[in-house]
Amino acid sequence: QVHMVESGGGLVQAGGSLRLSCATSLRTFRDYGMGWFRQGPGKAREFVAAINWNGYMLYYADSVKGRFTISRDNAKNTVFLQMNRLKPDDTAIYYCAAARSYRSEVTGTAGDYDYWGQGTQVTVSS
Repeated sequence: QVHMVESGGGLVQAGGSLRLSCATSLRTFRDYGMGWFRQGPGKAREFVAAINWNGYMLYYADSVKGRFTISRDNAKNTVFLQMNRLKPDDTAIYYCAAARSYRSEVTGTAGDYDYWGQGTQVTVSS
């Protein structure tokens, strides 16, 4: 059974920063493309960022481009999301996800991901 655990969420003022982490139990972590999604109150789940196995390919939603940075540490089976200049609209539950078929590519389609974490709450106050 695969475990994926997000951490690093919390309450922050607008303009502040948070760094999310997602630790996984994937035995072959480097064989997976990784992504972050989020679901705000009353909204559908949406794509945030994706990274391929070696970090050379990155993909961001327009709403976070220039503010968020996705990265990974294959030695620690962990993916990160550095979030800067946070806005109230960034308030959401953030989920990490793993895509076996997207090792060398990036995808923003939720259906392409095989495993999901339980999510971590990020709240940005104005």
